[in-house]
Amino acid sequence: MALNLDGKRVVVEEVAEYAAKAHSAVAAEYRGLTVTELTELRKIARETGVYLRVVKNTLAKRAVAGTDFECMQEKLVGPLLIAFSIEDPGSAARLISNFSKGHDKLIAKVVAIGGQAFDGSEITRLASLPTRDQGISMLMSVIKAPIEKLARTLAEIRDQKQAA
Repeated sequence: MALNLDGKRVVVEEVAEYAAKAHSAVAAEYRGLTVTELTELRKIARETGVYLRVVKNTLAKRAVAGTDFECMQEKLVGPLLIAFSIEDPGSAARLISNFSKGHDKLIAKVVAIGGQAFDGSEITRLASLPTRDQGISMLMSVIKAPIEKLARTLAEIRDQKQAA
């Protein structure tokens, strides 16, 4: 079903709203996926905090104009779906990367983060970014390590003084 002008405006506004607050984006070719597979992908996207939309390229180009994802415009060619990471930078890339392992028809074409677009082959780098919780855990371990070392050193000094 073709969209009228008002319908197209609504789609552009909706995609632009998510593009404005997203951390990263992935555009992937979905040609050959069944409706059931796309439904499964959409379900997983909702569960992982990813905005996923199949949208015409001309509308997607208008929607990302003026956002960090404007750099993707030239590479939006062919039947694509676009996924925006809303909660953490790597969530859209993880979604597309993991789903494409079992569905070889889903192919990442372009990945964008921080105002830069990369080839779809870079999806594994973006997918390997830690989640927010993992990042906090890593930061806490870095902060905690010197304190633990200081505590051990003080305990050794105390033990040496008690022995003497």
